[in-house]
Amino acid sequence: MVAVERQHTKVTPDWHRWIAESLQAGARAVDILQTMLDNGFTERASWQAIDDALMAAPPEDAAIGDRPSFDSRLADGHVIDAGDRAVRVVTRIARPVVAVLDGVLSPEECAAFRGMAAERLHRSTVVHKEDGRNTVMDIRTSDGAYFQRAENELVALVDRRVSALMRLPEDHGEGLQVMRYGIGGEYQPHYDYFDPSDKGSQPHLDAGGQRIATLIMYLNDVEAGGETVFPRIDFSYVPKEGQALYFEYDMPEGRLDPLTLHGGAPVTQGEKWIVTKWMRERAFSG
Repeated sequence: MVAVERQHTKVTPDWHRWIAESLQAGARAVDILQTMLDNGFTERASWQAIDDALMAAPPEDAAIGDRPSFDSRLADGHVIDAGDRAVRVVTRIARPVVAVLDGVLSPEECAAFRGMAAERLHRSTVVHKEDGRNTVMDIRTSDGAYFQRAENELVALVDRRVSALMRLPEDHGEGLQVMRYGIGGEYQPHYDYFDPSDKGSQPHLDAGGQRIATLIMYLNDVEAGGETVFPRIDFSYVPKEGQALYFEYDMPEGRLDPLTLHGGAPVTQGEKWIVTKWMRERAFSG
């Protein structure tokens, strides 16, 4: 019989002290989470302990728990003019700013992106926090394909549409990235913005400033798994072909919203295809 290792569901006082001290020293919540997972704690227990520490933080950090709302860059109303089409808002969350949008891509456009990307897929990377290099890591197990802005007619069309939706100039956008997740493919919880305290962030910040908003467009229905999850707010989105998930993370006074921590749950049946657009605060030169 194979022994099954039990996960810890109770966080002891010494771990609570360590979490508080780590946050005070400037550690990121996502890094604290990973350490706790590595030491056998469940994700639910870990996040609860981290949330407790954040709620007990000094007043300048307490806004994380207060969750005040902010004016969104996304247009008001149930239907948004995206230039060549009307996009319907399915769901809105005030803090963090999140919206589910329907009808962003047509079935034909979804199929075209899957076909174009299939010819150039390679293992996806993440930005190394020390040196800024794009590095293959186990936290992101997908294959990806990158398309320069206006690389072809379809990419140019979607670039214009996304710019209208996100109400930012086209040249503020990075190139579209198509990603495919197979069985077991996932992207563990992370932030899309570049942590200013990481040495490796600087080269990316120099190429257009901070990322400020994300649009994830879903290219297929997923048979099982593959949800996009925001663990800090207990929100989970089930992929649907043609829909998109919008969120922004720049807040007043130059702060970045830690509630936008998000990830892609493992795909358990079928595969998941997405195309992502990241927008910068200035024209992107990368």
